[in-house]
Amino acid sequence: MGNQKQLHLGAFMRPASIHTGAWRFPGAYPDANFNFPHLKRFAQTLERGKFDAFFMADHLAVLNMPAEALKRSHTVTSFEPLTLLSALAGATDRIGLIATASTTFEEPYHVARRFASLDHLSGGRAGWNIVTTSNPDAALNFGLEEHMEHDERYVRAREFYDVVTGLWDSFADDAFTRDAKTGLYFEPERMHVLNHKGRYFSVRGPLNIARPVQGWPVIVQAGASEAGRQLAAETAEVIFAATPTLAAGRAFYADVKGRLDRLGRPRDHLKILPGAFVVVGDTVEEARAKRAKLDSLVHYDSAIASLSIALGHDASGFDPDGPLPDIPETNDSRSARERVIELAHREKLTVRQLAQRLGGYSGLAFVGTPAAIADEMEEWLTSEGSDGFNVMFPFLPAGLDDFVDKVVPELQRRGIFRHDYEGATLREHLGLPRPENRFFSGPAARPS
Repeated sequence: MGNQKQLHLGAFMRPASIHTGAWRFPGAYPDANFNFPHLKRFAQTLERGKFDAFFMADHLAVLNMPAEALKRSHTVTSFEPLTLLSALAGATDRIGLIATASTTFEEPYHVARRFASLDHLSGGRAGWNIVTTSNPDAALNFGLEEHMEHDERYVRAREFYDVVTGLWDSFADDAFTRDAKTGLYFEPERMHVLNHKGRYFSVRGPLNIARPVQGWPVIVQAGASEAGRQLAAETAEVIFAATPTLAAGRAFYADVKGRLDRLGRPRDHLKILPGAFVVVGDTVEEARAKRAKLDSLVHYDSAIASLSIALGHDASGFDPDGPLPDIPETNDSRSARERVIELAHREKLTVRQLAQRLGGYSGLAFVGTPAAIADEMEEWLTSEGSDGFNVMFPFLPAGLDDFVDKVVPELQRRGIFRHDYEGATLREHLGLPRPENRFFSGPAARPS
């Protein structure tokens, strides 16, 4: 591959497609979200396609939408991410396994322990997607009457990250001698008690599990607000971005990589992967017809509910055929709200048109032939719009099969995507260094 910049590909699995109409598409698996044999097949297909990682999003509440819309959603419920990915670890050998865990409604010790366990079970393939959780209904499931304020969630997330990574460093890599002759299992002086006492957390430690295979599981972040970008620049190794155009992608890339420069972090220690909805056809017309068919399967009840979620404001009373009215700020995701408002103004969409777009998928989309899709991905890569993509498949299994069987070979032919894995861990796939233990020096041997 020489010195040519290489594309990184994650797969956004929710655990099935993000598109509301996906489960209704001809030939799709309607029960894919809760059918483990199907999910195992998807993960194995992605591994055959040499994807960096299988990424599973998560929700801590049933989606905050009216029942008339909720009854049409194929992701109304889904597996708990760490449980599913632990099962998939045994069904795969190389592909990374990234799960979402909330810093607002979880405890650091639990998160540190679960991800360390997944990293050991998978041989070093775990990644943690840090989210602050935008759905206000989640607060009601955790003993709170209202959601924590937006910027405060990010302050808490920063301390949460410090605690989790400190717990992962509880033991030196060579702490476990397991010397049967002397009867010494581990060296106590190679164990660190964290004794963290901060604004949000008091955690003694140490973590009761050996240091993860990767040192730390890969840190992933998806926030696009000012607070989210800064948290990502300080902590993340992968960003799942939401940039709908190449111009927006280049601006985001320059902003975040510039923050790394100011922090003294190497630019290649953070990979920016925008979400990309990909529909493949043997001709452009065939691909567009697939997208049109898919979008036609979105019911208006779902569409207007999707708009309400994105805005953080009930849109059911808006004039469907009028322009989007002014929307007040809320504690929900600010970046999602701003993207929707910008889309409505840019394309002069009515509320109905905007809702139908969101009810399917409104972000970055590559719809065309394998060569045309590869052209666009290569342009993003070479013009510093991204380091790769978090690919969203329109329907399963055919949409996934089309990408692996048709687009991946085209990317490989151009020399911008691997023909085989060159390492065993997710960090190795992404070209990321193994973090040094902040409390211990010494050989970075993997715990055995």
